[in-house]
Amino acid sequence: MTEIIDRQEIVPAGFNGDRFDQVAAQLFPEYSRSRLQTWIKSGELTVNGEIQRTRDKVYEDDKLNLHAELQSEVRWEAEKIELDIVFEDEHVLVINKPAGLVVHPGAGNPDGTLLNALLNHFPDIATVPRAGIVHRLDRDTTGLMIAAKTLEAHTSLVAQLQAREVHREYDAVVFGTMTGGGTVEEPMGRHPRQRTKMAVSQIGGKEAITHYRVTRRYLNHTHIRCFLETGRTHQIRVHMAHIKYPLIGDPLYAGRPRLPKGASEVLITQLRGFGRQALHARRLELEHPISGDTMSWEVPLPEDMKALLAVLSTEDVR
Repeated sequence: MTEIIDRQEIVPAGFNGDRFDQVAAQLFPEYSRSRLQTWIKSGELTVNGEIQRTRDKVYEDDKLNLHAELQSEVRWEAEKIELDIVFEDEHVLVINKPAGLVVHPGAGNPDGTLLNALLNHFPDIATVPRAGIVHRLDRDTTGLMIAAKTLEAHTSLVAQLQAREVHREYDAVVFGTMTGGGTVEEPMGRHPRQRTKMAVSQIGGKEAITHYRVTRRYLNHTHIRCFLETGRTHQIRVHMAHIKYPLIGDPLYAGRPRLPKGASEVLITQLRGFGRQALHARRLELEHPISGDTMSWEVPLPEDMKALLAVLSTEDVR
């Protein structure tokens, strides 16, 4: 899918003598800075009909001419996959992702993903980078995700995420009894030996901050609520394992189920049978990319986590 863009903007007095790419970002806010720079370098975005460098200065009344083909960045097929849509307007789409749904095609998952479902639900999203996906949840993590349906919405959502202005709240159930909440502030990077895993990494790791508080303590487990300040891959899972409270069911970071001494058969069966990390993105709050209104959404726990907590409340108490 290709969209032809043919626009002209006049440089206002307030940007007199500023860099070409910086002014372009203000006059064409629906496109990312990197995309505009690419168009400048290719000659598709010009000043008074002449090709300029990104760092060249522009002046009042200069004409910025954009004539470009916006190629679909998506090379994937639309697939009819049911979506649990929590909210939708002409700019954004909020879904409640089920366990087992991969967000983006990749090695081992060429199709059957959320991206394929989005292309089927709204074909025009093909012109938005990554079909509008601006953040991810792991395959077996459930809960809220937002996707951008337009370039303008995509640019705004990415900027909000980078500025840490998107509020994300998760429910998790961990092994061990916590005494209280706290904050884990430990940098993260790729595991040095197991490349499918992430790890706390003091050398070369990226800043990662997770806040958490206790929702309910059980005899051997804890239901917690986590708040992300950053959004690293596997962040909650890695941070909780790092402080010795790994998530129940986590195949990468918890290892084999920790069966409490004297646990009932009902509890043992539940712990052994819980086949994914007990993690759910319950709440999402952000600024609407177009209206600027503060918007928030909440979704209840999925049935498997409700069942887990129900067993803990009867079988893991004094």
